[in-house]
Amino acid sequence: MTSGEPRRSTLAMVLLALLVEAPAHPYRMQQMIKERGQDQLVNVAQRNSVYQALDRLVRDGLARPASTSREAGRPERTVYEITEAGATTMRRWLTDMLPAPAREFPEFPAALAFLAVLNPMEVRDLLGRRIDAQSARLATIHDHAPPGLPRLFLIEDEYRAAMLAAEIAWLRGVVADLDSGSLAWDRAMIDATLAEFG
Repeated sequence: MTSGEPRRSTLAMVLLALLVEAPAHPYRMQQMIKERGQDQLVNVAQRNSVYQALDRLVRDGLARPASTSREAGRPERTVYEITEAGATTMRRWLTDMLPAPAREFPEFPAALAFLAVLNPMEVRDLLGRRIDAQSARLATIHDHAPPGLPRLFLIEDEYRAAMLAAEIAWLRGVVADLDSGSLAWDRAMIDATLAEFG
């Protein structure tokens, strides 16, 4: 293991969790992440991201090559397994992540901070499009789950659904305020506010 604490990432944690289940090769891990809908939690659009994260886990001593196999007409594949240090580290990451909110910097709140750059009706249209997009995401959250799967294995989807539903409700309220004019601004109001509070 390298000196110091291994760098924590959601992708590294997902890969370690898959290796807790069973040894696997990177391509299979990427497939499983997509099949389970966990590609909504981690970005595995590029297969290389799985290989890079797995290489880092190996360098940090959290995973190791277990075997290699070759299927007819396919390149050799390395199957990886979790190490004892990997299982311990994953458990520590989970116990750190569950109780303490991380400092995350999502784009949407940053965009909200600068609504005054746009006019209210433009914002209304853009937020309406976000409602549509988030409603579509909400409608497909449980699509990948087999019937009868216990709640324990769907808890992250349940959380994502609750967060999306809350955002959609909030967005609808903001759009209603924009429609009614109770949330409105113009250049004079912005200038006056900046003069007073800026």
